[in-house]
Amino acid sequence: MQDGLARLIELAAAQPLAPACDHFYFLRHGQTAGNAQRIFQSVDTPLSPLGLAQAAQAAERLAGEPIRSVVCSDARRAFDTAHAVATGLGMAPLRFEGLRERNFGALIGTSSAELDWACAPEGGETLPQFVARKRAALAAALAHPAPVLIVAHGGSLFVLAAALGVPLEAGVLGNAQPLRFERSGPTWAVKPLLHHSGGGAAVA
Repeated sequence: MQDGLARLIELAAAQPLAPACDHFYFLRHGQTAGNAQRIFQSVDTPLSPLGLAQAAQAAERLAGEPIRSVVCSDARRAFDTAHAVATGLGMAPLRFEGLRERNFGALIGTSSAELDWACAPEGGETLPQFVARKRAALAAALAHPAPVLIVAHGGSLFVLAAALGVPLEAGVLGNAQPLRFERSGPTWAVKPLLHHSGGGAAVA
């Protein structure tokens, strides 16, 4: 399990991101029933009542930030989270299919409790395919007018942080946890803007 995550980080770090901006924001989608049950999810999985409340809370916190672009995964749980935030900012989110979570193919609907990122699920993406897709989508998202808010998934956050050389602490992995990435010289760092309860495994 940890070996698979280490491999993800290795692959992403081998293709560093170099966004022109000096800061941007990231938001994992609100909680879903699948997060709570720890199962692999399809793209049309909706937010749970808790997830809707988390999205509203994140929108309230991010309303005071100088965000100019909101770019999100087109998976329902990410788009609905992004819509809540973007509405509070007076803008519309831009949907990127490339920001979707990894396609776990035949594993969708099964337990993700023992997730091995290095797996090669039948009908899904291999880890190198996922990292390459995600890295390209993140680079495209960060090319929008800055500061950018990216609303996506746990896998996106792992790839993003590794491609920027940023270690992730457990406290930044929760559902609907607004994060600010900022650069000092060549070095990137991340800090949470809000702590709240609720969450789920940092996948999907």
